[in-house]
Amino acid sequence: SAQGPWLTDADGSTYVDLICSWGPMILGHAHPAVVDAVRSAAGQGLSFGAPTPAEIELAEAIIARVAPVEQVRLVNSGTEATM
Repeated sequence: SAQGPWLTDADGSTYVDLICSWGPMILGHAHPAVVDAVRSAAGQGLSFGAPTPAEIELAEAIIARVAPVEQVRLVNSGTEATM
C-alpha cells in the first residue's frame, strides 16, 4: 500500500518512494484531490475507445502550456505511440 511519499511492502516495511511513478505522482500516493478527481472521472465511465471532451481539454491544455507543441495525439502506450 502507499500514502503520500510512503510505500509499505507485504512484510510491513515502510520506504520513501523516490520514484513517484517517474513524475506523474508528484503529489504522492493517494493525494485526496487526485483520488476525488479519479473517482469523479471513473463515475462517468472508464474507457471509451473514442475521443471525449475531456481528452480534447487535456490536449488543448498541453498545447497551451508547451510552446513548441502544435498538435497532440493521445495513445495507450509508448509502443503504440511509435507505431
